[in-house]
Amino acid sequence: MDDLFAPPVGEWKRVSPQLRTVRRILILVPVGVIALAAILALVLLTDLLWLAGLIAVLAIASAVWGWIWAARNQASWGYAENVDDLLITSGVMFKRLVAVPYGRMQYVDVNAGPVHRAFGIATVSLHTASTETAADIPGLRADEATRLRNRLTELGEAHGAGL
Repeated sequence: MDDLFAPPVGEWKRVSPQLRTVRRILILVPVGVIALAAILALVLLTDLLWLAGLIAVLAIASAVWGWIWAARNQASWGYAENVDDLLITSGVMFKRLVAVPYGRMQYVDVNAGPVHRAFGIATVSLHTASTETAADIPGLRADEATRLRNRLTELGEAHGAGL
């Protein structure tokens, strides 16, 4: 079954481990705010202690789940550059493999939010006429994202369609 998701040539290039850190931050900040609200409710609302306790337990469980999920999700992303297409794989429980033909790409963009930029990573997005073959590669180092964007643009032009 693993052969189903193996690249035809070479090995998967993996995304930066910084993606794990960024996702943990983006999960833990709102969970921390909810946990602080629950603690504040514990202090102020003595007749609803059970509700505040439940919220605190759910916030802690969400934090633990998010911590584990971020590591597994980051490890699942990979991409391989072939002669005619770019392969992208992701997913832990539900694996996905997308092959984006270079000639079908309409444009490639790179984006990064403030937390992503602080950790030096970006997302490369490939856009095609079909939403099924459009794909993102999150968590690329900024220099790799720039290199991949430029390479995909060149390959798209060389294959005669798109970009």
